[in-house]
Amino acid sequence: MTDDFFERAALKKGDEVLRPADGTLTRRGRPRLEKPKRQVTIRLDSDVIDRLRASGPGWQSRVNEILKKAVGS
Repeated sequence: MTDDFFERAALKKGDEVLRPADGTLTRRGRPRLEKPKRQVTIRLDSDVIDRLRASGPGWQSRVNEILKKAVGS
């Protein structure tokens, strides 16, 4: 562990927080996206879904790319 780690860590005495944690120690997960994806429901033909799923993991991302190209985005 580095000095930076301890400088950013929370300082407590018993249950009392003398100094809250600062920096990346308090941030969990991925950074927020500027344009996050939204969940929608869409009905597609079974053969279309089967073919896309057969292409392996990441098929939903590939559907997104196909649709982006189709709408010219």
